[in-house]
Amino acid sequence: MKYPSVKRLPKFEYLAPKTIGEALSLLSLHNGKARVIAGGTDLLHKMKRREEIPQYLVGLKNIPGLNRVDHDEAQGLKFGPLVTIHTVEMSPLVRERFPILSQAASTMASAQVRNLGTIVGNLCSALPSADMAPGLIVLGANLKIAQDKGERTIAVQDFFTGPSESALAHNELVVEVQVPNPLPHSGMVYIKHTVRAAMDLAIVGVATIVSLQNGVCSDAKIALGAVAPTPMRATKAESLLRGKPFSAGLLREAAAAASEEARPISDIRASAEYRKEMVRILTARALNGAKEQIK
Repeated sequence: MKYPSVKRLPKFEYLAPKTIGEALSLLSLHNGKARVIAGGTDLLHKMKRREEIPQYLVGLKNIPGLNRVDHDEAQGLKFGPLVTIHTVEMSPLVRERFPILSQAASTMASAQVRNLGTIVGNLCSALPSADMAPGLIVLGANLKIAQDKGERTIAVQDFFTGPSESALAHNELVVEVQVPNPLPHSGMVYIKHTVRAAMDLAIVGVATIVSLQNGVCSDAKIALGAVAPTPMRATKAESLLRGKPFSAGLLREAAAAASEEARPISDIRASAEYRKEMVRILTARALNGAKEQIK
C-alpha cells in the first residue's frame, strides 16, 4: 500500500518506565518492536511517513536525572539523554568551555524543535549531516551505553556505522554523553553551510579544534559532516598541522587535504564537486577562526 508523504501517526502503545533498568527490560522484552522516545522530533516524523512503525514507544520523561548537565575539572562535561538542543545552545558553561557545541546547537532546525529535540536523539538518528556529531568528535566525546547485562562506552567517532545506522542495539540505551575538557590554549569552531540560514540540513559541516604552544600547533582535529556515509575525521589534514608553526600557507594546505579526504555524493541539495570545494573553503575558515579564539 502506498502512503502520502505525511499521515497521522500509526497506532502504538506508549510505555513510561521510571528507571533505566525498567526501560532496558522493556526494550529487551519487545525485541526490536520498541523505540525509545525523548523529544520525538525525528522519530514521530518518520512514523508519520511510515518509515518506521514501532509497536511500542518507551518514553524517558519519567526517569529522574536524565536531563542533568554536570561538569568538573577532572572529568569534563557530562549530560544525559533528555538534555535538549536548546539547553546546550544556551548553557553559559557550554558557551564558555565548549563553545563548539553551543555553536552547532544554534544552527539546528527551528526554536520549537530545539526546545523539544535532544542532543542524544540527534546522534541516534545517525544522519551523515547530524550537526552535533562533528563537534563532539573533535572534542573526543564518548557515549555511555546501558543494556541489561551492563554498560559499555563507545567514542562518538565510532558510533556511526552508516547512513541512519549506529552501533546502538535495539535493547540498549544511551545514558550519558561524556566530553573531556579541551587542552589549554585551544580554540574551536563549527561551521555549517546550508541553502537557507535556518531550519535546513547541512550541505557541509566542519568542526575544528586547534591547540597552539608558542605559535606551534600542538594538536588539531577536524571533523566533517554530510560529506561521507558517516561523520568523519580528516586525519591527513590533521597530521599536516601538528608540530608545525601555524601559518596561512599551512592552513591552506590542510584545507586542501581535508577536501581530498571527503567522500561526498551528489544529491538534490548539492553535487559532490561542490561539497568538496566547500570543505576546502570552510575548513580554512574554521581553522582560522579556531586560531583566533586562542588566548
